[in-house]
Amino acid sequence: MLETLTQCPVCGKDEFKDFLTCQDYTVTQEKFTIVQCTNCGFKFTNPRPDEAHIGAYYQSEDYISHSNTKKGLINRVYHVVRNRALKGKLKLVNQLVGQQPKKLLDIGCGTGFFLNTCKADGWEVIGSEPDPKTRAFAAEQVGIEIQQDIFTDKFRPEQFSVITMWHVLEHVHQLDKTIQRLHELLSDQGTLVIAVPNANAQEAQKFEATWAGYDVPRHLYHFTPETLTPLFEKNGFQVQKHLPMYFDSYYISMLSQKYKTGKNNYPKAVLQGWNSNQWAKKHDNNYSSVIYIIRKA
Repeated sequence: MLETLTQCPVCGKDEFKDFLTCQDYTVTQEKFTIVQCTNCGFKFTNPRPDEAHIGAYYQSEDYISHSNTKKGLINRVYHVVRNRALKGKLKLVNQLVGQQPKKLLDIGCGTGFFLNTCKADGWEVIGSEPDPKTRAFAAEQVGIEIQQDIFTDKFRPEQFSVITMWHVLEHVHQLDKTIQRLHELLSDQGTLVIAVPNANAQEAQKFEATWAGYDVPRHLYHFTPETLTPLFEKNGFQVQKHLPMYFDSYYISMLSQKYKTGKNNYPKAVLQGWNSNQWAKKHDNNYSSVIYIIRKA
Protein backbone atom coordinates (compact mmCIF):
# COMPACT_ATOMS: atom_id res chain seq x y z
CA MET A 1 0.00 0.00 0.00
CA LEU A 2 1.26 3.47 -0.88
CA GLU A 3 1.33 6.46 1.44
CA THR A 4 1.63 10.10 0.42
CA LEU A 5 3.57 12.67 2.44
CA THR A 6 1.86 16.04 2.74
CA GLN A 7 4.76 17.84 4.44
CA CYS A 8 8.44 18.07 3.56
CA PRO A 9 10.43 15.87 6.00
CA VAL A 10 13.11 18.57 6.32
CA CYS A 11 11.34 21.94 6.49
CA GLY A 12 7.70 20.96 7.03
CA LYS A 13 6.33 22.96 4.10
CA ASP A 14 3.58 21.50 1.94
CA GLU A 15 4.35 22.57 -1.62
CA PHE A 16 6.22 20.16 -3.90
CA LYS A 17 6.91 19.85 -7.60
CA ASP A 18 7.50 16.67 -9.59
CA PHE A 19 11.23 16.17 -10.14
CA LEU A 20 11.65 12.76 -11.83
CA THR A 21 9.78 9.56 -12.53
CA CYS A 22 12.07 6.58 -11.89
CA GLN A 23 11.72 2.84 -12.30
CA ASP A 24 12.35 0.08 -9.77
CA TYR A 25 14.98 -1.82 -11.75
CA THR A 26 15.68 -4.33 -8.97
CA VAL A 27 12.37 -6.01 -8.13
CA THR A 28 9.04 -4.91 -9.61
CA GLN A 29 9.84 -2.60 -12.56
CA GLU A 30 7.16 -0.23 -11.18
CA LYS A 31 7.56 3.51 -11.62
CA PHE A 32 7.71 5.99 -8.74
CA THR A 33 7.75 9.77 -8.58
CA ILE A 34 10.45 11.81 -6.87
CA VAL A 35 9.18 15.22 -5.79
CA GLN A 36 11.13 18.30 -4.71
CA CYS A 37 10.14 20.70 -1.96
CA THR A 38 9.74 24.18 -3.46
CA ASN A 39 10.94 25.75 -0.21
CA CYS A 40 14.13 23.91 0.80
CA GLY A 41 14.83 21.81 -2.32
CA PHE A 42 14.68 18.43 -0.56
CA LYS A 43 13.91 15.52 -2.90
CA PHE A 44 11.93 12.48 -1.75
CA THR A 45 9.96 9.58 -3.18
CA ASN A 46 6.25 10.43 -2.99
CA PRO A 47 3.99 8.50 -2.85
CA ARG A 48 5.91 5.55 -1.42
CA PRO A 49 5.23 2.06 0.00
CA ASP A 50 4.33 2.24 3.68
CA GLU A 51 6.34 0.45 6.36
CA ALA A 52 4.05 -2.58 6.34
CA HIS A 53 4.57 -3.19 2.61
CA ILE A 54 8.09 -1.93 1.81
CA GLY A 55 9.64 -5.31 2.64
CA ALA A 56 8.46 -6.82 -0.65
CA TYR A 57 10.72 -4.41 -2.53
CA TYR A 58 13.83 -5.90 -0.90
CA GLN A 59 13.06 -9.50 -1.89
CA SER A 60 15.63 -9.96 -4.62
CA GLU A 61 18.97 -11.71 -4.83
CA ASP A 62 20.13 -8.58 -6.64
CA TYR A 63 19.68 -6.55 -3.45
CA ILE A 64 23.28 -6.96 -2.46
CA SER A 65 23.35 -5.83 1.19
CA HIS A 66 20.78 -8.50 2.05
CA SER A 67 21.63 -11.38 -0.27
CA ASN A 68 25.46 -11.39 -0.27
CA THR A 69 25.32 -12.76 -3.82
CA LYS A 70 28.43 -12.83 -6.02
CA LYS A 71 26.58 -13.52 -9.27
CA GLY A 72 27.65 -11.25 -12.11
CA LEU A 73 30.68 -9.01 -12.50
CA ILE A 74 29.06 -5.98 -10.86
CA ASN A 75 28.37 -7.92 -7.66
CA ARG A 76 31.86 -9.45 -7.68
CA VAL A 77 33.31 -5.96 -7.99
CA TYR A 78 31.12 -4.90 -5.07
CA HIS A 79 32.60 -7.65 -2.87
CA VAL A 80 36.19 -6.75 -3.75
CA VAL A 81 35.54 -3.08 -3.06
CA ARG A 82 33.63 -3.89 0.13
CA ASN A 83 36.58 -5.70 1.65
CA ARG A 84 38.78 -2.69 1.04
CA ALA A 85 36.07 -0.29 2.22
CA LEU A 86 35.67 -2.20 5.50
CA LYS A 87 39.28 -1.41 6.38
CA GLY A 88 38.69 2.26 5.59
CA LYS A 89 35.54 2.36 7.72
CA LEU A 90 37.37 0.75 10.65
CA LYS A 91 40.18 3.27 10.36
CA LEU A 92 37.64 6.09 10.40
CA VAL A 93 35.76 4.98 13.52
CA ASN A 94 39.07 4.36 15.32
CA GLN A 95 40.04 7.96 14.57
CA LEU A 96 36.69 9.30 15.74
CA VAL A 97 36.37 7.42 19.04
CA GLY A 98 39.39 9.07 20.67
CA GLN A 99 39.72 8.08 24.33
CA GLN A 100 36.11 6.98 24.72
CA PRO A 101 35.08 3.34 25.24
CA LYS A 102 34.95 1.50 21.92
CA LYS A 103 31.20 0.88 21.87
CA LEU A 104 29.59 0.87 18.43
CA LEU A 105 26.06 0.52 17.12
CA ASP A 106 25.67 -0.24 13.41
CA ILE A 107 22.11 0.46 12.28
CA GLY A 108 20.91 -1.51 9.27
CA CYS A 109 23.89 -3.80 9.65
CA GLY A 110 22.87 -6.05 6.75
CA THR A 111 24.88 -9.26 6.69
CA GLY A 112 27.15 -8.05 9.51
CA PHE A 113 30.54 -7.69 7.85
CA PHE A 114 31.28 -4.25 9.30
CA LEU A 115 30.33 -5.44 12.79
CA ASN A 116 32.67 -8.41 12.40
CA THR A 117 35.51 -6.15 11.29
CA CYS A 118 35.07 -3.89 14.32
CA LYS A 119 34.63 -6.80 16.73
CA ALA A 120 37.91 -8.31 15.55
CA ASP A 121 39.58 -4.97 16.33
CA GLY A 122 38.39 -4.95 19.93
CA TRP A 123 35.16 -3.00 19.64
CA GLU A 124 32.07 -3.89 21.66
CA VAL A 125 29.51 -4.08 18.86
CA ILE A 126 25.74 -4.17 18.57
CA GLY A 127 23.71 -4.16 15.37
CA SER A 128 20.14 -3.68 14.23
CA GLU A 129 18.58 -5.04 11.05
CA PRO A 130 14.86 -5.10 10.18
CA ASP A 131 14.92 -7.95 7.64
CA PRO A 132 14.47 -11.27 9.52
CA LYS A 133 16.57 -13.49 7.24
CA THR A 134 19.38 -10.98 6.99
CA ARG A 135 19.27 -10.41 10.75
CA ALA A 136 19.60 -14.15 11.40
CA PHE A 137 22.54 -14.38 8.99
CA ALA A 138 24.28 -11.43 10.67
CA ALA A 139 23.72 -12.85 14.15
CA GLU A 140 25.37 -16.12 13.13
CA GLN A 141 28.14 -14.30 11.28
CA VAL A 142 29.06 -11.99 14.18
CA GLY A 143 28.10 -14.23 17.08
CA ILE A 144 25.89 -11.66 18.83
CA GLU A 145 22.19 -10.92 19.07
CA ILE A 146 21.09 -8.48 16.37
CA GLN A 147 18.13 -6.27 17.26
CA GLN A 148 15.22 -5.68 14.90
CA ASP A 149 15.29 -1.90 15.40
CA ILE A 150 16.80 0.82 17.58
CA PHE A 151 13.68 1.39 19.68
CA THR A 152 14.25 -1.71 21.82
CA ASP A 153 14.48 -1.15 25.57
CA LYS A 154 17.69 -3.20 25.56
CA PHE A 155 19.60 -0.04 24.61
CA ARG A 156 20.56 2.51 27.28
CA PRO A 157 20.74 6.30 26.93
CA GLU A 158 24.19 7.52 25.82
CA GLN A 159 25.34 3.90 25.44
CA PHE A 160 27.40 4.30 22.26
CA SER A 161 30.47 6.35 21.42
CA VAL A 162 30.00 5.74 17.69
CA ILE A 163 26.78 5.05 15.77
CA THR A 164 27.03 4.20 12.09
CA MET A 165 24.44 4.10 9.31
CA TRP A 166 26.04 2.97 6.05
CA HIS A 167 23.52 3.70 3.30
CA VAL A 168 20.60 3.28 5.69
CA LEU A 169 19.11 6.69 6.46
CA GLU A 170 17.58 6.95 2.99
CA HIS A 171 15.52 3.82 3.80
CA VAL A 172 14.02 5.04 7.11
CA HIS A 173 10.33 5.94 7.11
CA GLN A 174 10.26 7.93 10.37
CA LEU A 175 13.15 10.34 9.97
CA ASP A 176 12.68 12.70 12.92
CA LYS A 177 11.77 9.89 15.33
CA THR A 178 14.87 7.95 14.28
CA ILE A 179 17.24 10.92 14.53
CA GLN A 180 15.87 11.82 17.96
CA ARG A 181 16.51 8.24 19.06
CA LEU A 182 20.09 8.55 17.78
CA HIS A 183 20.46 11.62 20.00
CA GLU A 184 19.32 9.58 23.01
CA LEU A 185 21.66 6.66 22.35
CA LEU A 186 24.82 8.60 21.47
CA SER A 187 27.22 9.65 24.23
CA ASP A 188 27.70 13.40 24.67
CA GLN A 189 31.14 13.25 23.06
CA GLY A 190 30.14 10.57 20.58
CA THR A 191 29.95 10.64 16.80
CA LEU A 192 27.36 9.72 14.21
CA VAL A 193 28.68 8.43 10.91
CA ILE A 194 26.01 8.70 8.22
CA ALA A 195 26.70 7.59 4.63
CA VAL A 196 24.12 8.30 1.93
CA PRO A 197 24.00 8.75 -1.85
CA ASN A 198 24.42 12.36 -2.98
CA ALA A 199 21.80 13.65 -5.41
CA ASN A 200 24.22 16.48 -6.30
CA ALA A 201 26.70 14.02 -7.84
CA GLN A 202 27.72 14.45 -11.46
CA GLU A 203 26.40 11.05 -12.54
CA ALA A 204 23.01 11.88 -10.99
CA GLN A 205 22.84 14.78 -13.43
CA LYS A 206 24.15 12.67 -16.32
CA PHE A 207 21.93 9.59 -15.90
CA GLU A 208 18.90 11.42 -14.48
CA ALA A 209 16.03 8.90 -14.04
CA THR A 210 18.35 5.90 -14.57
CA TRP A 211 20.83 6.97 -11.87
CA ALA A 212 21.13 3.93 -9.61
CA GLY A 213 21.51 6.15 -6.55
CA TYR A 214 17.78 6.92 -6.66
CA ASP A 215 16.91 3.20 -6.22
CA VAL A 216 13.18 3.79 -5.85
CA PRO A 217 11.18 2.87 -3.88
CA ARG A 218 13.73 1.55 -1.38
CA HIS A 219 15.38 4.97 -1.22
CA LEU A 220 12.71 7.17 0.30
CA TYR A 221 14.91 10.29 0.37
CA HIS A 222 17.55 11.73 -1.93
CA PHE A 223 19.89 13.79 0.21
CA THR A 224 22.39 16.51 -0.59
CA PRO A 225 24.68 18.32 1.87
CA GLU A 226 22.30 21.29 1.68
CA THR A 227 19.28 19.23 2.80
CA LEU A 228 20.80 16.72 5.21
CA THR A 229 22.45 19.41 7.34
CA PRO A 230 19.23 21.23 8.40
CA LEU A 231 17.51 17.89 9.03
CA PHE A 232 20.07 17.04 11.70
CA GLU A 233 20.34 20.58 13.03
CA LYS A 234 16.63 20.70 13.87
CA ASN A 235 17.12 17.49 15.88
CA GLY A 236 19.99 18.71 18.05
CA PHE A 237 23.05 17.80 15.98
CA GLN A 238 25.81 19.58 14.09
CA VAL A 239 27.27 18.28 10.84
CA GLN A 240 31.01 18.79 11.28
CA LYS A 241 32.28 17.65 7.89
CA HIS A 242 31.61 15.32 5.02
CA LEU A 243 33.95 12.84 3.39
CA PRO A 244 33.95 11.12 -0.02
CA MET A 245 33.22 7.47 -0.76
CA TYR A 246 35.40 7.22 -3.87
CA PHE A 247 34.46 3.71 -4.98
CA ASP A 248 30.71 4.30 -4.96
CA SER A 249 30.87 6.34 -8.17
CA TYR A 250 32.22 3.31 -10.09
CA TYR A 251 29.68 0.85 -8.71
CA ILE A 252 26.76 3.27 -9.18
CA SER A 253 27.93 4.14 -12.71
CA MET A 254 28.05 0.44 -13.65
CA LEU A 255 24.47 -0.06 -12.49
CA SER A 256 23.28 3.21 -14.03
CA GLN A 257 24.82 2.36 -17.39
CA LYS A 258 23.03 -0.99 -17.33
CA TYR A 259 19.70 0.63 -16.40
CA LYS A 260 20.07 3.24 -19.15
CA THR A 261 20.99 0.95 -22.05
CA GLY A 262 19.84 -2.49 -20.91
CA LYS A 263 23.35 -3.91 -21.13
CA ASN A 264 26.67 -3.66 -19.34
CA ASN A 265 29.42 -1.39 -20.61
CA TYR A 266 32.14 -1.67 -17.99
CA PRO A 267 34.84 0.50 -19.65
CA LYS A 268 32.38 3.35 -20.16
CA ALA A 269 31.07 3.01 -16.60
CA VAL A 270 34.57 3.05 -15.12
CA LEU A 271 35.39 6.18 -17.10
CA GLN A 272 32.17 7.80 -15.90
CA GLY A 273 33.01 6.92 -12.29
CA TRP A 274 36.47 8.44 -12.65
CA ASN A 275 35.06 11.57 -14.29
CA SER A 276 32.49 11.92 -11.52
CA ASN A 277 35.18 11.84 -8.84
CA GLN A 278 37.32 14.37 -10.71
CA TRP A 279 34.30 16.64 -11.09
CA ALA A 280 33.50 16.35 -7.37
CA LYS A 281 36.96 17.61 -6.40
CA LYS A 282 36.14 20.90 -8.12
CA HIS A 283 32.50 21.11 -7.02
CA ASP A 284 32.30 21.19 -3.21
CA ASN A 285 33.17 17.50 -2.79
CA ASN A 286 29.85 16.39 -4.28
CA TYR A 287 30.87 12.76 -4.68
CA SER A 288 28.46 9.96 -5.59
CA SER A 289 28.13 9.04 -1.92
CA VAL A 290 29.09 11.11 1.08
CA ILE A 291 29.98 10.24 4.68
CA TYR A 292 28.74 12.84 7.18
CA ILE A 293 30.52 13.22 10.51
CA ILE A 294 27.92 14.46 12.99
CA ARG A 295 28.04 15.32 16.70
CA LYS A 296 25.61 16.65 19.27
CA ALA A 297 25.14 20.42 19.17
